[in-house]
Amino acid sequence: MTMSSRRQFLQSSLLATGALALPRTMVAGNTIANGAAGGRVVSTWDFGVGANAAAWPVLARGGSALDAVEAGARWAEADLCNSTVGHCGYPDRDGVLTLDASIMDGDGRCGAVGAIEDIEHPVSVARAVMEKTPHVLLVADGAQQFAVSQGFEKKPLLTDDARKAWREWLKTSEYRPKMNVERTGTPGDAHDHDTLGILSLDAHGKLAGACTTSGMAWKLHGRVGDSPIIGAGLYADNEVGAATASGVGEEMIRNAASFLVVELMREGRSPTEACREAIERVVHKRPAASKTLQVCFLAIDKHGEVGAYALHPGFVYAMHDATPGPHDKLIAAASIYGGNVVR
Repeated sequence: MTMSSRRQFLQSSLLATGALALPRTMVAGNTIANGAAGGRVVSTWDFGVGANAAAWPVLARGGSALDAVEAGARWAEADLCNSTVGHCGYPDRDGVLTLDASIMDGDGRCGAVGAIEDIEHPVSVARAVMEKTPHVLLVADGAQQFAVSQGFEKKPLLTDDARKAWREWLKTSEYRPKMNVERTGTPGDAHDHDTLGILSLDAHGKLAGACTTSGMAWKLHGRVGDSPIIGAGLYADNEVGAATASGVGEEMIRNAASFLVVELMREGRSPTEACREAIERVVHKRPAASKTLQVCFLAIDKHGEVGAYALHPGFVYAMHDATPGPHDKLIAAASIYGGNVVR
């Protein structure tokens, strides 16, 4: 998508800033936000529109939130060509592409893989970890070995474009993660930290979430971010809600951030309030670092109310549900630090 077409897409799709708080109605014994009665799916960033489109048919036919988020994440891993997610991801500083993913059901079951190589769908491997092992997280060679044992195909994923970008980066070998900006294809820009986080509420009132990413470009070999860490990049609880994170993963890990968002909702905060308070926690703990690093949260509660917040401007999320009118909605999140949304 060109810069001009992306700008037009954002301008035509942008519906609100901050929370999407809708009137509520009783559905099948659960209080669900109007429009979310048939399910709702939300995803991080503008490419979340495509992930939601892959997830929605599952919800539309009465399927589970867990199946929906896996379908959305699989789309991002295979059909999206983005330098921070899936097969088009940028490699580490050794030129090796490693992928991280997690999946969590609102009943507490969860699975994850970290630093896995040459497996196209890490989110599905994460689900296999959840359903077929007594563990939550498998990493590196062990994760790949398990994936192959479960019938996943092993194949090289590093693209020619990603290899070219890595070789260009080697000329300076400068590692400086930057905040989300227009995706220009320039090594070292926002490609460093855009994660696909996807959350869903199904027609039965059940929640689930998934994360998938290739992590920061040019990271140290073996680095694992927040996406496969349950409670950091993802958390879901049917009794409360679900949350996911994007940005510099080390900050999410330091604050058990997604778990924190859900616990704040448990205490009565709205999804937006919970996301903002979690961001404020990051700022309080590391005020100097917070000026240069991006941190973003997206949350949905058990009623279907959605909220998001970011440290700096630029974070958008996508939503899809059965509300009359356009089903695909792209929404700009409010941020702690002011400024214009970068497009």
